[in-house]
Amino acid sequence: MEVGQLQSRWFDLTSSLFHEGFLDNQFTQLQQLQDESNPDFVSEVVTLFFDDSEKLLSDLGRALDQQTVDFEKVDAHVHQLKGSSSSIGAQRVKNVCIAFRKFCDAKNKEGCLSCLQQVKHECSLVKSKLDSLFRLEQQILAAGGSIPMIE
Repeated sequence: MEVGQLQSRWFDLTSSLFHEGFLDNQFTQLQQLQDESNPDFVSEVVTLFFDDSEKLLSDLGRALDQQTVDFEKVDAHVHQLKGSSSSIGAQRVKNVCIAFRKFCDAKNKEGCLSCLQQVKHECSLVKSKLDSLFRLEQQILAAGGSIPMIE
């Protein structure tokens, strides 16, 4: 596939990620920090996010599995996940975390468990979509092209 076609696919995929609410402008700001001196910056930051979120989701599962749930501890984990998802522009993950925190405030275990499943699902979806985006970027670079910038 030629560079122009790959770049066109990249634009389409990126546009759909924003249009479907997976990403927000924070992701664009992250992309703007990437340059020739650090060409893998965005994928490295995103990889760190997913590594951290896996641990947080596991911690959340254990905390909600307790006989007596420590909702302050659960809320602290959700707050951390909300902050890190905001920092990479993972809008749908952040939005579930906002709802999750309301259930923590209400000490509603069922609501928290439901949000935990939802946030796991959203993390999985955005991870899959970003993996596709990064693979496409690698194909563009391998074909001798450059990664387009979103304005």
